[in-house]
Formats: sequence, C-alpha cells, structure tokens
Amino acid sequence: MSRTVLVKYQVKEESADANQHLVEQVFQQLHAEDPGGLRYATLRLADGVTFVHIALIEGDDDPLSRLSAFGEFRQGLEDRVADGPGRTDATLVGAYRFLTPCPTEAAGKK
Repeated sequence: MSRTVLVKYQVKEESADANQHLVEQVFQQLHAEDPGGLRYATLRLADGVTFVHIALIEGDDDPLSRLSAFGEFRQGLEDRVADGPGRTDATLVGAYRFLTPCPTEAAGKK
C-alpha cells in the first residue's frame, strides 16, 4: 500500500531562508541514510514564502518521522509559519519523469 501526502504552508518572510535550510537538512539526512519507502520533494514557490512538500510513502510507516532532521524541522514550525500548514492525502493520477531524474540527467547530460 502506498499513499501520497501533500503539505502546503506559508512562512513569515523573515523565516523563509531558515525554513529552507531546515528542509535542506532533512534532504541531507535522507541522502545519507536512505531509509527507503519514500519519494519526497519540497518546492519553494516564487513568492518566496510558500512551501509545498510532496511525499509518496510506501507502506504504513512514514520514514520521515524517524529522521532527527525532520524533528528539528518541526521544532518551532508554529513560530515560522504565517498560514497553514494544510495537509491532505492525494491520489496520484499520473506522472511523467516526476521525482526521478530524466535518463539524460542521470547520465550527466543535458
């Protein structure tokens, strides 16, 4: 069983870069530990303060919840956020080269 979760929120302008840094720490730990069972992406929208997290989680266990960097990201989130977060389950209808590198990118070509 897999599920797709989408989380969207806006942070206070003065917290946007700090929030991005905390998100980057989560990705560093994911790359270092490779917990499996997860495809995950975070987008920072053009307004600079809106973040969208998309997680495709395989199985019942959420690998993010076990990461110390994710715990650090969640600490103080209430103080950084101006609106949200809104979390919703979603159904993936289709995808094209989404959350995976394009074959030419994987080979180091553009």
